[in-house]
Amino acid sequence: MKSSIAIIGAGLGGLMLARVLHVHGIASTIYEAEASANARAQGGMLDIHENNGQLALKSAGLFDRFREIIHPGGQATRVLDRHGRVLYEQCDDGTGGRPEVPRGALRRILLESLPAGTVQWGHKVIAVAAPGDGRHVVTFANGASVTTDLLVGADGAWSKVRPLLSGAKPAYVGTVFVETYLFDCDTRHKTSAQAVGEGAMFALAPGKGIVAHREPGGVLHTYVQLRQAIDSIDQSDPAAALATVAQAFDDWAPALTALITDGQTAPVFRPIHALPDEHKWPRTPGVTLLGDAAHLMIPSGEGANLAMFDGAELASAIAGSPGDMEAALLAYETALFPRSSCEAAAAKKVLDVCLGGGAPQSLVDFFETWQA
Repeated sequence: MKSSIAIIGAGLGGLMLARVLHVHGIASTIYEAEASANARAQGGMLDIHENNGQLALKSAGLFDRFREIIHPGGQATRVLDRHGRVLYEQCDDGTGGRPEVPRGALRRILLESLPAGTVQWGHKVIAVAAPGDGRHVVTFANGASVTTDLLVGADGAWSKVRPLLSGAKPAYVGTVFVETYLFDCDTRHKTSAQAVGEGAMFALAPGKGIVAHREPGGVLHTYVQLRQAIDSIDQSDPAAALATVAQAFDDWAPALTALITDGQTAPVFRPIHALPDEHKWPRTPGVTLLGDAAHLMIPSGEGANLAMFDGAELASAIAGSPGDMEAALLAYETALFPRSSCEAAAAKKVLDVCLGGGAPQSLVDFFETWQA
C-alpha cells in the first residue's frame, strides 16, 4: 500500500520537498494556513548558494527557471560607516556564486511545478495527534482533518509539528530587525539610492546597523538592526516606534537615516529568535521536520537555502528507500543535525561580525578574507 505524505507549510522548503518527490513519481499533499498563494507579500531578495540552494533547484529540475529570475547586479556589496563613507565595495560581474532572486518569484516557480491540488490552501493546523501506530492525525481550523503515514513539519519558527519531537522553543537572541521600504528610489530618494548602490549595503556600528537591498523596480528594502531588549520599543504607535528607532541613528548620514524616516510602508518589527544550535530529536516513527521548524537560526543568508536543501535531501532519501520510510528518515536526520548545528553556530558569528564591537571594520575584514 502506498504511503501518504502530508507536508505542513507551503514555504520554500515544503514546496521543494513536494517538487522533488514529484520528480521521483511520489505524491504528497501540502497543507498551508494562508488562503491563497497571493495572500501576503513574500519578502525580499534571496541569495541562492551553489552548495545548497542551487543543488536543490537542480534536483528539482528547476535550475533553468531559476536562472531566468536572477536580478542582474544584485550580488554587488558595499560596507559603509555611519557617515556614509564606503569602506568596501564588490561589484557584480555575473560570475559570483550567490545570485539574487526575489523570494516571491522563486516561490512561484516551485508552485507552478507541482500538480494541481498539491497545495491545500486555508488549512491552519490547530492540533496534531499521534495514535501510536506511526501515523498522525492533523486537525485544521476549517474543520477538516487528515491521517497520514508521514507528517513533515515545514511550518516555520513556531511549528505546530515540532512539539511531537522536541520540547525546544525559539528564544529571543537580543536583536530586533525593523523592516522599511522606499519606492521609485532613483527619482524620489536619490541620495539613499546612491548610498545603497546596485545590490546590498551594510552601514554598521557596534550594536546597530542599517542594511538595505536594491530590489527590482526601483525598490529599496531596508532592515534596521538593533541589539536591545525585546520590549524596549512600544509598537502600538508605528510612527512613534519608527521615530524611536531613528533616534538611535541621529548622528548618521542623512542618506542612511532616510532609509528609516522616509519609509513608505508601516514598519515591521521582527524580533530575532533562534533554536539551540544543536537542536535535534530522537528518531520518531512517521514524523520529521525541515527548514526553520528544524533549525531556526539567526539570519545569515542561509535560511532559505537550507530549507530548500532539506526538502530536496528528504525527498531523495525517501525515493532512495522504497518501502522503508524509517530508514529514509534516519538517513535524512543523520545528515541534517550536524549540518544545521554548523550553520547555526556560523550564523551567530556573522551577527557578531556585523554588530559586535569591531563593526564596521569587522565586516570589511570578513568580506576581504572571504574574497581572498
